[in-house]
Amino acid sequence: MNQPIDDHFLLRYRELLDAEDAAFDEVEHACEEGNRSHFDAEMVVWRNTLVKKLRFLTTAGIEVDDRRAAPTV
Repeated sequence: MNQPIDDHFLLRYRELLDAEDAAFDEVEHACEEGNRSHFDAEMVVWRNTLVKKLRFLTTAGIEVDDRRAAPTV
């Protein structure tokens, strides 16, 4: 890891998780409504929150590429 896991790291990661959760909730609601344009817009927002979270982890030195993970049985 490039940085220690401290209170600041955990706080920022929690913010990113909460943003992702909220964005996913909006995707779920849009899907339930059956409104394609709303769904597409919310998917963009959700994807952007995922990108932010993954960038944060990568910058911290946490490998997020699951292709390098040990195979599961």
